[in-house]
Order: sequence, then structure tokens, then C-alpha cells
Amino acid sequence: MRRRRDWTDQDRLEILREAFSSGACVADVARRHDVCRGLIYLWRRAALRQVQEAFVSAVIEDEPGTTANASAQEPEAAIVLDFADGRRLRIFALASPALAVAALKAMR
Repeated sequence: MRRRRDWTDQDRLEILREAFSSGACVADVARRHDVCRGLIYLWRRAALRQVQEAFVSAVIEDEPGTTANASAQEPEAAIVLDFADGRRLRIFALASPALAVAALKAMR
């Protein structure tokens, strides 16, 4: 009889990263990690839903010194990162750590 496996959040993220990286085949990744393909898609839907529910303002600017949707009511960014290619990422204090990490990874 097969025992139910408990995957850590880190394990799930690594499998998701591998399964949905460029050129990857979900079925191959599932076989390698001995997990059902459907479970990988279930994890992806849950992760996407969690990110959407946790969404708060983060603004990516193409040019330093400009502000997209600038208004007097916009809160001051807690983190402002200027990238060498001229892009700027502003993360507000209300952003969850997971959202901040996701935004930084997206900027790579």
C-alpha cells in the first residue's frame, strides 16, 4: 500500500519552478519526483490564487525618476530598487514577503 507523501512548501516550489521553466515537460518532472501530474497543476493553481489574494501595489517604472500613476494619495515605497537597465521596482510596506520575492524574481 502506498503511503501519502507530505510535501513541504519549499519542495512544492522547487517542483513548480522545475515543471514550468522554459522547455520543461510537466510529465517528465512529475515522473522524476514521483508525483502525479495533476497534483503539480493543483499546486500551481493554489500558488497563483495565493499570490492574487495577497496582491498589493508594486510599481515597475521604465525610467528612473518617473512615477507611474503618480498621485498625492499614493503611499511612499518601503523599498525602491534601481536596476542597471533603467527599470525601477517600488515595493510598498503592505506587500507580503512572498509578493516581494515574486516581484524580485520576475525582474531577473
